[in-house]
Amino acid sequence: MCFSPEASFTGGIIIFSIGIATVKSVQKPNQLVFAIIPLFFGIQQITEGFLWLSLQNPEFPNIQKLTSTIFLFMAEVLWPMIIPLSVLLLEENISKKIVLRVFLGLGILLSIYYAYCLINFNVNPQIVKYHIQYNNDFPIAFRNLAFAVYLIATIAPLFVSSIKRMHYFGMLMFLSCVITALFFMQYLTSVWCFFAAFISAVIFWILKESKKTFNFEIANLLKNK
Repeated sequence: MCFSPEASFTGGIIIFSIGIATVKSVQKPNQLVFAIIPLFFGIQQITEGFLWLSLQNPEFPNIQKLTSTIFLFMAEVLWPMIIPLSVLLLEENISKKIVLRVFLGLGILLSIYYAYCLINFNVNPQIVKYHIQYNNDFPIAFRNLAFAVYLIATIAPLFVSSIKRMHYFGMLMFLSCVITALFFMQYLTSVWCFFAAFISAVIFWILKESKKTFNFEIANLLKNK
């Protein structure tokens, strides 16, 4: 997250609150994974707030290690799986489900790769120009490929989905990635997660619209009885 620990904590609390409202709007079990995404984003931003504090106070190296690991686990291991999974669970179109399973498979493979890297390689977060930069010694040969697969696994399912307004979520995620890559490339992991977290308000909007549709269908069923 950019700017300061205060910004991370404030953003995290706002996003977590949106997440609570989103979970409350759930009408069907298959919506739950999608609905908890803002909650996880909120936790991620709050975690990075504590990382900010630990980097500003180097006498707490254990907190720095813990918070950076949690943040990167969520950013690099959790998101490549949970986003395609959540869209797949919502999807009802059979042919689209097949495509979404492919994206989920890619996401799982990438998550395994990043989990391996987090366990076996070093990560050195540091504050640079009001941003947190996550320096690591992950294999350079796979860096660009891993990033490309990450984008495919986390963004492409949003455009494949037939769920109403899901493509808005995908478009905003894509634009936030482009903006981050153009202006904050060295801090991409942190800054893009921040943008994506605030975009998660769209998830609340999607589920609210779904709730209206669900209530309309229930009303029609009752009327026809």
